[in-house]
Amino acid sequence: MKLIVGLGNPGEKYENTRHNVGFLAQDALIKKFESLSKTFWDEEKKVKSRTKSVLIDGKKILLAKPTTFMNDSGIAVQFLCSYYKIDPADIVVIYDDVDLPMGKVRVRFGGGAGGHNGVQSIIDNLKTDKFLRIRLGIGRPTKIEGGKSVQSHRGIETYVLSNFSAQEKSKVKQMTKQTIQIISQIASNGIDKYMSKFNGKIDTAD
Repeated sequence: MKLIVGLGNPGEKYENTRHNVGFLAQDALIKKFESLSKTFWDEEKKVKSRTKSVLIDGKKILLAKPTTFMNDSGIAVQFLCSYYKIDPADIVVIYDDVDLPMGKVRVRFGGGAGGHNGVQSIIDNLKTDKFLRIRLGIGRPTKIEGGKSVQSHRGIETYVLSNFSAQEKSKVKQMTKQTIQIISQIASNGIDKYMSKFNGKIDTAD
């Protein structure tokens, strides 16, 4: 593992939206491994990203937030890999997943994008799907009907670009803690050993 990419949209208006949970996880990683109360990122226009190098288990790892907006994330990742000479197999990508219940975290190596435009952009630009993903569940929009919570017909795009509710924020905090644990284990064991231990796919939430 040499590069960790969190997916999201740049700009203050998107900071606390569901689609930006990958960025929130990156901020948590910096605070954990740099022992900082605030996060500081370097603007690297040459790789279309905000970056920060951290030491995890004694290994120097580059964290990146693409500044291309979500749907063009792959452009930034391609620049990062080319400039820093990083193989796609050494990348970890952290992003939101509407197909996982809110608060659930899942790790997988390779496979399709699952309808996520940011991940699809990475696959298209790198011309491979062989990289590790940490998927953070944000669920789908719901509403109360007949005293029960049912799936809402509210548009997914509107949903992912809306802010987390106060109740959801506690689950986001738990997901970022789980992400830190996963990254620590990968840094200690390497991606291959970590994934073989869990048979290629794990579910870290109840």
